[in-house]
Amino acid sequence: QVQLVESGGGSVQAGGSLRLSCAASESIFRFDAIGWYRQKRELVALINADGTTKYKESVKGRFTISRDNAKNTVHLQMNSLKPEDTDVYYCNAEESFYNQALEVDDHTDYWGEGTSVTVSS
Repeated sequence: QVQLVESGGGSVQAGGSLRLSCAASESIFRFDAIGWYRQKRELVALINADGTTKYKESVKGRFTISRDNAKNTVHLQMNSLKPEDTDVYYCNAEESFYNQALEVDDHTDYWGEGTSVTVSS
């Protein structure tokens, strides 16, 4: 069973920085994409297996997602934090597979336990 362990959350003042990390128990090469979500609902940033990235509009220019393949870890560097960035952030890894029973392409989502980010004004 794949495990994702987040770390790096905490409390900072507005304008400060945090670096979130998501460590996978297996090689991250097996995943099609790894991303960070707020409340498991809202995509914040995502990095695909080919290294391409996607960001929520409000964090562009402030957050940077990156991957360390050797350490099976994905980082989210959060700069210029704002109070509205406050939330619980979850790491998600998506793995695609062929569902032979249904004869369709399918995927599995793995989630971490979440890490809390609090930004005070």
